[in-house]
Amino acid sequence: MGMRGWVLLGMSLAVGWWFSPWSPRVPPAPRIRFSADAASAHPTNSNPPCPSPQRVADGADPLQSPVPAPFPALTVEGMRLEPLAGFSVDARVLSRRDYRLGREADVSPTDLALGWGRMRDDQVLSRLVIEQRGRWYRYSWRDRGPPIPSREIARSSANMHIVPANAAAAAALARIEAGQRVRIDGWLVEMAADDGWRWRSSLTRDDQGGGACELVYACSILAE
Repeated sequence: MGMRGWVLLGMSLAVGWWFSPWSPRVPPAPRIRFSADAASAHPTNSNPPCPSPQRVADGADPLQSPVPAPFPALTVEGMRLEPLAGFSVDARVLSRRDYRLGREADVSPTDLALGWGRMRDDQVLSRLVIEQRGRWYRYSWRDRGPPIPSREIARSSANMHIVPANAAAAAALARIEAGQRVRIDGWLVEMAADDGWRWRSSLTRDDQGGGACELVYACSILAE
């Protein structure tokens, strides 16, 4: 292969790496717009609002709250967003996984596996194996069995698909690392497209399996 071929190959590999899940690149926030009726009601505001839900107390279990009326009608990357419930969580980041391909990645570039209650504790987590792939969160335990009842593990942790509502939330999401404490305030939502595609959040922390993940439209993300 000549010099020009090696240069082109190197450039292709660099571009592929930059847009891969391992890249340090900060994905832009999804394009969020008012729907036509909401835009006419907010003619001077080009930034879609993200009303704050009721906030969970520090260290408490996730708080789910009713949706106020009216709530601005929004589209995200051309897909309709419908709020289902307010959502506020103060948790430990068990794992993160970034996605770059597919319609889901257009609106939610990152999944966070979060834990609360005893799923924050180092002694518990040291005996668990946490992994994410394919928009799923999985856990297993080492030789001595689960450190706490398996039902408690399921009820005290969840995989959450995060839809950043603005550039600040997108930048904060890109910096999050496993082990950090994070607070996310936003809304559990359903997203739908004209071709019939739908993505709907779970509305309970008790479920497992398909449909058990939370789809969170995140107004604010704070990590420490």
